[in-house]
Amino acid sequence: MVRDGYFYGLGFIAAGILLGWLTQPAWAIAPFLLAFFFLWFFRDPERVIPSEAGAVVSPGDGKVTDVSTLDTPDGKKLRISIFLSVFDVHVNRSPIAGVVREIRYQRGKFLNAMDAVSAEHNEQNIVTVEGDGQKVIFKQIAGLLARRIVFNPKVGDRLERGQRVGLIKFGSRVDVVLDASTRPSVKIGDRVKGGASVLGYLQPLTAVAMGTVSAGERTR
Repeated sequence: MVRDGYFYGLGFIAAGILLGWLTQPAWAIAPFLLAFFFLWFFRDPERVIPSEAGAVVSPGDGKVTDVSTLDTPDGKKLRISIFLSVFDVHVNRSPIAGVVREIRYQRGKFLNAMDAVSAEHNEQNIVTVEGDGQKVIFKQIAGLLARRIVFNPKVGDRLERGQRVGLIKFGSRVDVVLDASTRPSVKIGDRVKGGASVLGYLQPLTAVAMGTVSAGERTR
């Protein structure tokens, strides 16, 4: 359970007890239901973290809404987007083991996180993690309901694959931006779990440098 769950949950339980005592017991039902919702929403289940070499795990629970190639100033990149509904676990995890090289908070809009433009225009936290010589970027993107993004590590901190790093409150989206040589293992429509589901596999630096990873190999 994330600490926020106790804060909201106990607060509504106290409000329900007080309201029921001052008025009628029936008036306590709504606060008690809200308390149950917040205790459930801020759940933080344990996950078995994959140990395969080069595995990139999902930063959050949800549905894969995009697997596409991007043209960036640093060359072509693979982007995998995951939509988190209000019913999903909202604790976020590091996609790889490595060192936090950059954290950049970008203020913006609160568009529907299912919309592709939200990746660029919504309020978001952009984190770069470097491990085994490769950099992976993942974004915590606010949605229609999300109004607070939490990220606990600092630049220079060492993260383990699947390590808890923060959360986004209520509906939101997470994007993972990887080297174009990454071999994806998910497709649009797949359901994934943070820290447990493998999104793809980073190719060894020697293979990338020698150009031995073909387009067909990246999609298998």
